Order: sequence, then structure tokens, then C-alpha cells
Amino acid sequence: MTEPDQPRCPWASGGDQLYATYHDEEWGRPVVDDAQLFEKLCLEGFQAGLAWITILRKREAFRTAFAAFDPEEVATFGEADIHRLLGDSGIVRHRGKIASTVNNARRCLAIRDEFGSLAAYVWSFEPDRSPVHAGGPTELPSITPQSTAMSRDLKRRGWTFVGPTTVYAFMQAMGMVNDHVDHCWARARCDYERAALRRPTRSG
Repeated sequence: MTEPDQPRCPWASGGDQLYATYHDEEWGRPVVDDAQLFEKLCLEGFQAGLAWITILRKREAFRTAFAAFDPEEVATFGEADIHRLLGDSGIVRHRGKIASTVNNARRCLAIRDEFGSLAAYVWSFEPDRSPVHAGGPTELPSITPQSTAMSRDLKRRGWTFVGPTTVYAFMQAMGMVNDHVDHCWARARCDYERAALRRPTRSG
């Protein structure tokens, strides 16, 4: 639920309602659904070099274009689909990023075969504790040892557009860490949800 009168992280306090809603209802909330995780990781890759608000404004078009980010569906995309998506003005028309999404869907299926789920794989990189950030966005890290480790392992497995900065942004977005600043109303909510979360475990 959006909390219009509550203090937020500085990056979500600029008056854009789309940013505020994303901050209040999604960012930092723990996710264990494979399609949601795949979407978040792909969209962080599309965001590289762009403002995140650009991706948020196009997110519904991305979901339509990429079959709701169902890895099994996206893995079947071929060259004709890539060509079709390059003509879709609703998304970011970057051939490398589009092709990367298709490639990563196929790599995602391999991870699911090995670990039982994408969720079990990504949550295995969770740090021991979330940092506390009392100040503004300058105190937030852009990479961490865990994001570097996940990035390296994903690249080893053939994933693309998954550098350590992209991976850390993904970790923040999907609630693996709680990077809401100390005075933000959502920090306690995310801490509560993270404490109650049953972490997925490897079953493959």
C-alpha cells in the first residue's frame, strides 16, 4: 500500500507517483517467484545506461513483449521474434539486450534443472545481514562481494548483461537486501517480510 505522507528513501521522494508506488509496494520486498525474479533481472539489464523511470513506464509493454517473462516461453524465441521486438516501440529497442533476454531465458532453464528453481539459485547468494543506511543515496553501494560473486557465476553459466552493478540493483529490487534508508517507512515493512520469508532451497 502506498503511504503518501510517510518519509521515503531520497530517490523516491521527488514527486513522481510511479516511482513512489514502486518504492512503497515493490522495491526491497522479498520475491521467490521465478517469473518475477527473471523479469526483475532482465529489466535491470535493460536499464543499463538509462533512467529506471524509463523502464517502469515501459514495464507493461515489456511484459507483453516477453510473454510475462515466463522463461520457458522466452526460451523458445528465435530470430524472427528478435526482429519483431526490434520494431516494438513500447520497449527499449536494443538488439543486444533483447537477444540477451532470450539467451538468459535458456540459461535460466538450465539453472532450474540444476537447483530446482531460479529462486533457490539467487537466494543462495544472500549476505548474512542487510546493511543499515542512515543517510542518502550516496551511502548505498553499487556493488558488493555477493553481487560480484553472483555476476561471475551467472557469466560462467552463459548469462549476459549481468555485471555486478546490475546484479546488485536486482538484489535490492527483489529484497535479498533491505537498502531502504533508516528513516524510510518501508524499511521496517521489508525487515518484517524478510524475517517471515521461507527461503527457497535447492531441490535439483
